[in-house]
Amino acid sequence: VALSLLWSRCAPTREARLVMVGLDAAGKTTLLQRLRLGEVVETVPTIGFNVETLEYGRMSMTVWDVGGQEKLRRLWRHYYTGTQGVIFVLDSADRARLAAAREELHRLLEEPALCGVPLLVYANKQDLPGAMTEKDVVEELRLGALASPDSSVSQQPPLQQASRQWLVQPACATS
Repeated sequence: VALSLLWSRCAPTREARLVMVGLDAAGKTTLLQRLRLGEVVETVPTIGFNVETLEYGRMSMTVWDVGGQEKLRRLWRHYYTGTQGVIFVLDSADRARLAAAREELHRLLEEPALCGVPLLVYANKQDLPGAMTEKDVVEELRLGALASPDSSVSQQPPLQQASRQWLVQPACATS
């Protein structure tokens, strides 16, 4: 459902390019394979990227699942050109790395190539003890900072320049 909402906000066309990013072990590849196959498959850490085309009715989404290890995050920007939607996968039970996730999310949203691109935050691992609620995710990732109507647009960084549609989807990729 959340992917359909992101899709409807991406473009009026029937094809879209989406980039899926997040810290390592957040569940990006598990999510992508679950969407593609309809079942959970065993995955290994992504070194580089995986790319899959998902078909939903007459819609076609090419999803780039990019590795989230610290040394790979600086390469994320090479996948942004032409992107019509961002899926940021968050391990919602990993509070120890929440600050790093927030920093990476805000860093990618500052990228000019992603200005105004819709954002889906997939709050994964809701089945684990201590998983953050949707409200917690919004607060902890400071998603309210994505729009600041009180300031002059020309004086704002790209993160706040364009109104950005965003959605937090609490879920579990394995169930």
